[in-house]
Amino acid sequence: MDVRSAISSARQQGLDLVEVAANAQPPVCKIIDFGKYQYEQKKKANEAKKKQVTITVKEIKFRPGTDDHDYQYRVKHAREWLQDGDKVRATIWFRGREMAHRDLGAKILARVEQDLADIGEVEQRPKMEGNQMFLIIGPKRHKSGGGDKSDKPKPQQQPKPQGEQTNAPRQQDSAPREKN
Repeated sequence: MDVRSAISSARQQGLDLVEVAANAQPPVCKIIDFGKYQYEQKKKANEAKKKQVTITVKEIKFRPGTDDHDYQYRVKHAREWLQDGDKVRATIWFRGREMAHRDLGAKILARVEQDLADIGEVEQRPKMEGNQMFLIIGPKRHKSGGGDKSDKPKPQQQPKPQGEQTNAPRQQDSAPREKN
């Protein structure tokens, strides 16, 4: 049908001639109410927006001298965030002379990476930016089709011998700091 006859038949029906697929060969047009068409397109866009998953990046901050309890507390929160589907940015913040000991920050980030390896995967390796070193970890993507987490058997823990100490103190990497 040529364009003029299509326009005249649309006017006779009191509707509009709307080009639906401009890139098709020949272009595809429909005789419809344009206002209703726009409304339906907005509705479809809103539905798609509702179904969209938003991933937020949450941050845990460390210093090179972060103690063990503080470290465990922050990693616990990072683990919760990863299980909720959020990304985690672990940041080490250096001040003054601490910049000379970047290896301490790298050790902390490597430990974070190791502790969260079971539920997260590194999206960005440790990187130095100004006086901060950071690492971005995202939740692990499941490659199996539709498998639920509860289907996986839990690993059995072996009982520890009675004479073995469970909470051995950690060795510190640097000399103790003096108080002013």
